[in-house]
Parts: sequence; structure tokens; C-alpha cells
Amino acid sequence: MESAGSVQSPLDVVMVRVGGQFQSLDDLRAMPIRGASGAQIRLSDIATVTRGYVDPAFVKVRHQGQEVIALGVSMAKGGDIIALGQTLRQAVSRMESSLPVGMKLEQVQDQPSAVSSSVNEFIKVLIEAVVIVLAVSFLALGLHKRPGVHPLWKRWTLDIRPGLVVGITIPLVLAVTFLAMHYFGIGLHKISLGSLIIALGLLVDDAIIAVEMMVRKMEEGYDKVRAATFAYELTAMPMLTGTLITAAGFLPIGMAKSMTGEYTFAIFAVTVVALLVSWVASVYFVPYLGAWLLKPPAHVMSSEQLDSADMFDSPFYRRFRVWVTWCVTHRWKTIGITVFLFALGIVGMGKVQQQFFPDSSRPEILVDLWMPEGTPIGASDGIAKRVEQRLAQEEGVKSVTAWVGSGVPRFYLPLDQVFPQSNVSQLIVLPQDLKTREVLRNKLPTLLAQEFPEVRGRVKLLPNGPPVPYPVQFRVVGPDPKVLRLKADEIKVEMRQNPHTRGVNDNWNESVKALRLDVDQAKARVLGVTSQSIAQASRTLLSGSTVGQFREGDKLIDIVLRQPLSERDAMSDLAQAYVPTASGRAIPLLQIATPVYTWEPGVMWREGRQYAITVQSDIAEGLQGATVTAQL
Repeated sequence: MESAGSVQSPLDVVMVRVGGQFQSLDDLRAMPIRGASGAQIRLSDIATVTRGYVDPAFVKVRHQGQEVIALGVSMAKGGDIIALGQTLRQAVSRMESSLPVGMKLEQVQDQPSAVSSSVNEFIKVLIEAVVIVLAVSFLALGLHKRPGVHPLWKRWTLDIRPGLVVGITIPLVLAVTFLAMHYFGIGLHKISLGSLIIALGLLVDDAIIAVEMMVRKMEEGYDKVRAATFAYELTAMPMLTGTLITAAGFLPIGMAKSMTGEYTFAIFAVTVVALLVSWVASVYFVPYLGAWLLKPPAHVMSSEQLDSADMFDSPFYRRFRVWVTWCVTHRWKTIGITVFLFALGIVGMGKVQQQFFPDSSRPEILVDLWMPEGTPIGASDGIAKRVEQRLAQEEGVKSVTAWVGSGVPRFYLPLDQVFPQSNVSQLIVLPQDLKTREVLRNKLPTLLAQEFPEVRGRVKLLPNGPPVPYPVQFRVVGPDPKVLRLKADEIKVEMRQNPHTRGVNDNWNESVKALRLDVDQAKARVLGVTSQSIAQASRTLLSGSTVGQFREGDKLIDIVLRQPLSERDAMSDLAQAYVPTASGRAIPLLQIATPVYTWEPGVMWREGRQYAITVQSDIAEGLQGATVTAQL
């Protein structure tokens, strides 16, 4: 649209509107134009006017071999993903009844169900951990040996009260921790639930220490109130020191200023909150609860027995006392052994492979198909169809969904997205279960290499942590692209010599073919032809130029002028291009420009305002990226 101005009267502002807009394709076909002879002709006399989709297409999507329109629904910030899933299912059921015959809605990804299943799995593990801790607490704190000689089945007695005190403390601490998580805006997800499982074994320590101290003092003859106060006086400060030291161990995660630190901050926050709450409960709530629930053990000794017997005079404590005495007597040997074991632990830790985040337990398999850089989307579409058909034949595959010309949209937060480009396709393969997923994950790389050697295929799982394109990556940075390419090729040679790397490549991919038009500028200036007009003539011939827009309701549809396909599907068609001159006449393009066949980078990445090539590779099964990177 073009503004026609306005009339400024003393009392009004009157907008000027110009008519003549196209109302239909027939209006466009009937548009009069002036021919070379001066006579008027219609546009339809010299051009075919049709309506269609963008050609070539930018992105295509298929599900189970049929072309589809993909709809993505994202949750608003602060929303409830489970509630969103329920609302969407209700909306889909209402919409299906009104769809035209032959059309249907199929759900490719169900993030709410995946989140619900994952959270339920962690909650199940959390409950199992609580049950195990309670069982150990009941046995360790309440199992006592009867004095005297008794049959085997009567030699031990179990007092459930000490374990019950610890058992009541666990849900109390978890409840207060959940309140703190809500206050600080920490959601219930894998990281926070995993942190609770980690903290569970730590948060019962303080309660066990306090209860065990009360039971011990009651065995020595203290009354319940005195035993409770003694437990507080003797253990409160040491327990606080230990709690703070443990919390400080998670401080690097909380202070990390990185994507990983942002992702794992809940480990630090939840663990610290749970530990501090457990200390408060252990020094205030546990003594009160113990004074209320605990009873003096049946084998409490009198004051005369305490004078003549030692509470710790048992075979276990006698052996333990011998070891402690030896360590104190031979202190330098003890220090030397400790240092040696510490050094041995450090050496052993270096032998353990490192991986901060394992792969996700979700069933989806992503298959990347990379054609050489510069491949048209039609060729990528053809190979993607063949791969889809082949994968659909594999046993245990429920569905195959393909994006051609782009990677899949971000249906999963840690997804490493592939940018739109004509030479790439990405498939989501959904197996029946995790066992089938592992079978396909090991089988598909060989299948792609043997049956589709023309593509660079890659099979990968969804990650758990921040997205990392490849497990092994080396980046070459510098100002000269040619030098960078040579250095990157040298690095690829070194990486391929390592037996543990797979599929070595770089993110600049291959160079692409190019036709460079060398213009005779002297002749062009004489004829009044500019480089811009030459570029426009070439674009109109080959790709098409947007010469206007057709308005249809609230939509704007580009009007593209270009030659028929038969006149623009070969490089020799440039000989048919004409360029308008200053005199109004047109001359052949090749009279003032010479085409030169050459190569140029198809993709160029930058980092810190300098060129950067990332050389990358996958790794052999059973190894971690850090291990292979250290080898290289």
C-alpha cells in the first residue's frame, strides 16, 4: 500500500485513498500493459498467472509418509504443563467432530504425558528411598540385644519408637522443603526431585544422631527430659557445622554462571534448604518428640551397675578401641596411609569417565540427514521419503515424523535445534518402548551407512541437560576463512585417526558451487547499466522477483515475476537474460558480463566477531565425550 496523503481543512483532516486494487486473479490477468510497439495488451497475453504455494518450499512436514500441517502449542510462562495437556485433549476432541472428511488430528509429541510420567517415576523412587531409610532407621535404632542367655529367637528385641521419631521427622522436613520450594519458585521437576533423593540420605543424619544420643543416655539412666536436653547441648553445634560444610559442597553448582549452572541450580537450592530444615527439626523437634514418644529401655542399668560396667565394653567396641589406640600410637603411619589412600582415590577418579548429564529416558529417537551443502530441498525431500519408508518397516516403530528443510521445532526444552537449510532433514522415530529404542539406536547408524551412503546420517537421543551438538568438539577461530578451513581439515585428519571417533565433520560443511558474473564496467557504464540492474535481471530469470502484493482479506500474498521452469532450470539459461539499458532497449546479459564457475563457503559461523569453525564428532559406544577429548 502507498499513502496518498491527506487534505488539511480548518475543521477536518480528510484522508485520500486511491482505488484500483486487485480484487481477484482475473483483475490481475486483465491488467493492461504497454508493448514494445506502443499498443496495449493484457498481462495474460504474455504471462500465465496462477496461484500456488511458495516454490520451492522452505520446509515440508510429513507424518507416517503423508504431508501434514504441524501445529505447535507452547505453554505460557508460569503455566501448568499437566493442566495444559488436559485442556488440549478436551479441545482436540471438540475439534475432531468439525473437521472436513478425510482430515484428522494426530498427536506426534505429548510433553504433558512425558512430564507426568517422569515426575511420577521420580516420586516413586523418592517413596522407595523414604521406605528404605525408615526400615534402616527402625532396625539400627530399635534393635537391641537382651541381657542374659536366651534362645536365638528371643535374643533380640525391637523397639519401634526411635525409628518412629525419625520416620515422623522425614515427612515434616519434606513438607517444609516443599513450602520453601514454592516460595522461591522452584518447580517439581527432575532436577528438584533428584535433589530431594540426594538430600534424603543426608537430612535423616541429624535426626538419627539426636535420637541415638537420647536412647544412649536413657540406657545410662537419664530421664527423658534430661536425655533430650543433653542431646541438644552436645550435638546441636557439631551437627550445624556438618550441615553447613555439606551445604558448602553444593555451592559451586549454585554459583556457576553458565547454562549448566542455571539448569542445575535446583540441586544447590533444594539440598541446602532440606539440610537446614533437617537441622532445625533435629535440634528442636526431635528432642521434644523423643521426650514424648521414647520410653526407657528395658535393659537400663542401675547406678551401681554403671560404676562396675562399661556401656561400651562389648566385643565390637573392644576391637574398635584396639584400632583407635594403634592409630593414635602410630600417628605418622596413620597419616601416611591416609595420604596414600587419598592420592590413590585421586588417581582412581581420573580413570572414571565423566558425563555431567546422561541421555534422557524418553523413547524418541532423532535421525539427522545431511546432504552436501547446496543441495536443493527437492533432493533432500526425495532421500527423506526413502528413509521414512525404510524406518517404518523396522519392527517396533510406532511412527515416523519428518521435517525436510529444517530441524524439528523445540518440542523439548534441551533440544539442540537444527537451523532451516535446504540440505537437512530431521526425523522423529517413536519406538514402542525403551528396549526397542536401544535396539534401534544401535542398529540405525549401520543401516543408514549401508543403505543410504549419499547422506551423512546421525542417530541420537534426547539429552537431559543443556543441549550440546556433539560430544567431541574443537573450535578453530581466526580472521582468515581460508586458513581456518586448512586448519580444520588438519584437525579432522587427526580426529579420524582416533579409533573412538565416529562421523567427523565440521559446521561449515562443504563449499558450494557458484556462478560469478564478471561485469565489464566500462561497457556497462556506456550503456547505462548498473550491477544492481544486472542482479535484478538474473534474479527475475532464475528465482523470481516480488513485484507487488495481492491483498485478500487480512492476508498479503506476494506477486512473483519469473520465467517458466523450462527457461530457468539450467545454468545455460543465463544466456537468455536481457538487461534494460538507459535508452530503454534491452541487451543480452552476456554482452556485458562473463559467467565464471567457482566455489565459495556455503555456511560461515562467527564467534567474538571472528570466523570460527567447529570440528566435531560422535564417539564409540561405551565412552564419554570428555574421555575422547582428553585423548585427542
